Amino acid sequence: MKNYLQLATMALLIAVITSCGGTNSEKLSGNDFLVTIKTDMGEMKAILYDETPKHKENFIKLAKEGFFDSLLFHRVMTGFMIQGGDPNSKGAESGARLGSGGPGYTIPAEFVKSFFHKKGALSAARQPDQVNPEKSSSGSQFFIVQGRVFSEQETGIDMQALSQSISNLRRNDPDNPLNQELEDSFNEGGDESFRIKAMELADKLSEATGITIKMPEERVGAYTTLGGYPPLDDEYTVFGQVIQGLEVIDSITTVGVDRNNRPFEDVRMYISVEEMPRTEIVKKYGPVYQ
Repeated sequence: MKNYLQLATMALLIAVITSCGGTNSEKLSGNDFLVTIKTDMGEMKAILYDETPKHKENFIKLAKEGFFDSLLFHRVMTGFMIQGGDPNSKGAESGARLGSGGPGYTIPAEFVKSFFHKKGALSAARQPDQVNPEKSSSGSQFFIVQGRVFSEQETGIDMQALSQSISNLRRNDPDNPLNQELEDSFNEGGDESFRIKAMELADKLSEATGITIKMPEERVGAYTTLGGYPPLDDEYTVFGQVIQGLEVIDSITTVGVDRNNRPFEDVRMYISVEEMPRTEIVKKYGPVYQ
């Protein structure tokens, strides 16, 4: 039984791998900080979310101190994201492996359901769950999502939530007949049969475990138009969004990289923040406060 569950849920996750509301007038009062990320391949503008205050405050502090200036986007993966913020990357020798540096502290996770990994999302990097079960964020490393556009069929169900519901059901309610249905489908037809059956039983699994399996409509809308990378959702803290210069992300992901996904030619960043009225930001960049 245990081997079946491990193999089946792994197959489900492997299959995974191969905002839309109106402007809230209250958010337009007062000032905010507009982030400018200058790179060798263009310039991006971004906002940071009030709903993730620890991450916002920390990012502004580091930017004002010049912490990010001349650091590299040291990890670049086409169709996924660009990552930087490792202080060890400043002056790093060509080919040196990067990604372990930071300011000496982490930040508690700040998950907000309305923020997800659509294209341009500014999200905090972190150590893996095995050594970081609280999913605490790196104090300085972040990534910006490129991702890709997904079909409605791909986004109709949150496959990670589906996998979690199957694991929880097996662990907490082993006598539930849904377990037998899933096991039978796996034994009869392998991975593909199991995936099909799991998706057919999504509503029943959600009811049995209390886990929301259907992807929220706003996420579906973003992932099927703008694009992004859904498997990261609710696992990494999204604390901002690029509001101008999405094409710069695409340009950076065209560079050649080594086996550690470090670009052969350095792509440096220079980050500054400018305080300005929110109404002025909206005037220049559109309804960015959703």
